Amino acid sequence: MDASGESLTTTERASISDRLEPTRRAVVLSVGGAGLAVALTACTGYQSGGGTTAAEPADPPADDPPAADATEDSGAEEPPPAEEAPPADALAKTADIPEGGGKIFESEKIVITQPTAGQFKCFTAVCTHQGCTVASISNGTINCPCHGSRFKIEDGSVAGGPAKGPLEEKQITVAGGSISLA
Repeated sequence: MDASGESLTTTERASISDRLEPTRRAVVLSVGGAGLAVALTACTGYQSGGGTTAAEPADPPADDPPAADATEDSGAEEPPPAEEAPPADALAKTADIPEGGGKIFESEKIVITQPTAGQFKCFTAVCTHQGCTVASISNGTINCPCHGSRFKIEDGSVAGGPAKGPLEEKQITVAGGSISLA
């Protein structure tokens, strides 16, 4: 029956049913539109009642007193000076190299060691046995994982394993707490 109480024919019911069922295109467009609405909402961010977003700093209240001059003595000590930035070509800071150990720099294929406090050495990270890259430093030796060769952190000489020759020494510069290749 329709709204007036009259019976509908089968053809009329089919026609109404066809108009009420969504087409595939309508469903896809609706889902896409809803997804777009969610994405746009996420991009705009939340705005509070004051109209500022988290990215915008709010204006300070007018009744706040102005900040104290930096020249006034507040009784606090001055912060220590900031450390100088390492030179652009610096590999590491001296503090990054442990005393009695070292650090491997894979991309440069070098090893920097600190056998004793303040003494820094640099060697190639390529094992003289078969060209593998060394992988660790422990117990005073630079260690190759391929066949077990070990090299002394003091001078790169062979401490054990099948390698016959020492690691090639590289020249470095230590200045201002930074280590660079010479």
